[in-house]
Amino acid sequence: MSSTSIKRRTVLFGSMLLGVGVNAQTKTAAWPGRPIRIVVAGSPGAAGDAIARMLAQSLSISLKQPVVVEPKPGANGLIACDAVAKAQGDGYTLLFAPSSSIFINPVIHAKMPYDTDKDLAPVVQVGASGALLVASVDSGFKTLADMVAYAKANPGKLAYGSWGTGSTGHLVMEGIKAHYGLDMPHAPYKTIATEITDLLANNIRVGFADVATPVPHLRSGRLVGLGQSGSQRWPATKEIPTLTEQGFKFDANGWYGVFAPTGASSEIVDLLNAEINRLQKTEDVRKYLEGQNMIVPAERSAKEFAASMKKEAAVWQGLAKGIDLKTK
Repeated sequence: MSSTSIKRRTVLFGSMLLGVGVNAQTKTAAWPGRPIRIVVAGSPGAAGDAIARMLAQSLSISLKQPVVVEPKPGANGLIACDAVAKAQGDGYTLLFAPSSSIFINPVIHAKMPYDTDKDLAPVVQVGASGALLVASVDSGFKTLADMVAYAKANPGKLAYGSWGTGSTGHLVMEGIKAHYGLDMPHAPYKTIATEITDLLANNIRVGFADVATPVPHLRSGRLVGLGQSGSQRWPATKEIPTLTEQGFKFDANGWYGVFAPTGASSEIVDLLNAEINRLQKTEDVRKYLEGQNMIVPAERSAKEFAASMKKEAAVWQGLAKGIDLKTK
């Protein structure tokens, strides 16, 4: 073969490789070419919805496309998760869900309409936090010990609220009940807002809520903080001791996560992961998360996030199975 032929073939092969690279870049660069929808596993106005809207606003600027937030409350996020699990894996429909929706639903529901592991692809963790154990002022409770003492002396008479069966709050309280041998009926609410309304009215005297929604009422003195779950005292509630500090060890953190339907390209998943991680490190987003009583999590790739989820799932699902948590 002549040197001229070799050169021609080399140029042709190089052009083919260049073409492949250009096509791949063009395919990734073409996304997003239209508005993106983020389905929130939670109610309008709750902490998850607020954080999703904050991220959507920032993403719409960086991605140069509208990012629309659509809350779908109910069934501890099952409705929202199902909607995204069955959506096209083209990167235009995403899920924003709390960790409890991801970890607990497969345990408490005998028949799931989707497969969490197979149908939802982890993209990125957003924030880290716990849950707040709060009480009405009229309850007279000031600490976890106060609640435990009353519940022991009055079996079956102290109902507690949470934002739904299988929620973080439900799970943590059931752990407390099992640890102390308490008889406390569960009053599940569809939304945190309605639970807080009943706590303020003393219709229920105690309940678990997310780390953000009760804070204004704690500041005004209309609710009392008895404790908080997780690995630390959270930014806006540093005056409230953790459950671990009060004798009930529970250091597992909760979080929000962004997920895509399985089938979304790794390029899109990695792009979203990098962009949302970048946004969380900006001062504006960090301060916003702290205002929601959360911290910025350690940066992880999509694969690292998926790996960490497997370890955390063992803790949460072990607790759910240990207390035989099932839906009725």
